[in-house]
Amino acid sequence: MSLGDEHEASGGYGGTGQTRTRLPDTGADPYGTPRRRSSSRSLVTVVGVVVLLIAAIAFANRGGEDSSSSDDAGTKPETAATAPSGQRPVKSKSAAGIPSGFAQDQEGVESAAANYAVVLVSADILKPARRPEIVRQVFDAGRVSELERNLDQVYDKAFLDKVGLDQNGNAPKGSTYVSRTMPVGTKVTEYGGSTATVEVWCTGVYGMTGESSENPVTSDWFTMTLQLRWTDGDWKVDSFSQKEGPAPVNGDNRVSTSDDISKAVEEFGGFTYAR
Repeated sequence: MSLGDEHEASGGYGGTGQTRTRLPDTGADPYGTPRRRSSSRSLVTVVGVVVLLIAAIAFANRGGEDSSSSDDAGTKPETAATAPSGQRPVKSKSAAGIPSGFAQDQEGVESAAANYAVVLVSADILKPARRPEIVRQVFDAGRVSELERNLDQVYDKAFLDKVGLDQNGNAPKGSTYVSRTMPVGTKVTEYGGSTATVEVWCTGVYGMTGESSENPVTSDWFTMTLQLRWTDGDWKVDSFSQKEGPAPVNGDNRVSTSDDISKAVEEFGGFTYAR
């Protein structure tokens, strides 16, 4: 999928771009008859779902003030490749299970951005019961009420139907909805002590498992740009945007079965990310 335009100013969603996977010419496809992704109707459906997700959060995040105009915005720092620092990434996790208590420095804001990118492109954001916890934990308090209203509006029953979920954001029996993001690296492009802009290069897997799924799980690459503010003793998101890539050439990996993908999602836990 080629999204082209980046959602600017008030923020967008950590979107996904189409990558190409070379599938073997023989062997059974776990989602039905053998097919190549470049001509697959299912891939078109997956792309459509991802576009819906991107557009939804872009709409929900619209209308906030641009934090780049803040008086305490700093100059662009010297960037360096992401590497482990040896520092504990966070002091604790919130009741919602989201990392919190990041340090008020560049390493701390990079850790915050990486962990927030994960939750903002998760399956939980689509669940009405979990969404308020996520929004209140991740975003600056001044943005919470607006985002809660907007997200409830865009993630209505009609939207959930389009991605194959019920009104509670749950997948059909025998299926698993997958939306898992993995940060590859982070880069601080602006730091002012209490405000910062961080880019997070991500890959991820998205789609629906299950024998009858028309939206097989596929991978993607994208970059999220988050504007963060130090408030109430922690880093919080003020606004964010996304753009496609950078995306590498995919390897000739054998495609796993639907059951293998479901088990992997259930059995392999996520990480707390640190700079």
